[in-house]
Amino acid sequence: MDLYFAPLSCSLATRIALYESDQPAGFHQVMLSTKRTAAGADYLAINPKGQVPALVCDDGEVLTEGVAILQYVADRAPASGLAPPAGEFDRYRLQQWLNYIASELHKQVFYTLFNPAVPAEAKAFAREVALPQRLDHLSAHLKDRAYLVGEHFTVADAYLLTALNWAAPGGVDLKRWPVLAEWHAEQLQRPAVARAVGEEFALRAAA
Repeated sequence: MDLYFAPLSCSLATRIALYESDQPAGFHQVMLSTKRTAAGADYLAINPKGQVPALVCDDGEVLTEGVAILQYVADRAPASGLAPPAGEFDRYRLQQWLNYIASELHKQVFYTLFNPAVPAEAKAFAREVALPQRLDHLSAHLKDRAYLVGEHFTVADAYLLTALNWAAPGGVDLKRWPVLAEWHAEQLQRPAVARAVGEEFALRAAA
């Protein structure tokens, strides 16, 4: 497999999942501003949408959209516990949280905050209304739980961890949500998470 990624973007969740499940993969950094890889290849020839992540599978099939890629990676290594088996109710819980993080937290909040083309009024709504509501909901859910779904770290946790990494750069102090601040700090101690985050921080610093 080959993962096309941008450092510390949503594609980080897939790198975490690959490390958590000990699956080998090639990694190709994408320059989103130019839509080219660090090696100079045309990324649009791989993913015409120009977004990350994209996963080129062993048979040459290309998979895009993080929520789909995360489940594919998890299903290739069922013993890792990164996703409940298909057909079990917890699998739908997993999909519920993956979609919530993607639509309500990633796109509605952080994409809005970081996109310079978004009007100030929309940014204010995202920061003052949408963000507190979303983090309140997540905090309430995780108050008495170690993970979003079931008793094990899943790809939903990898995605949430990735999104919470954007809090500080977005001017959001997680100390207002101590449950989330503690949860985030704990997940960063996982060896696979620490490895993935450390590698991508180094790539961002070198850019």
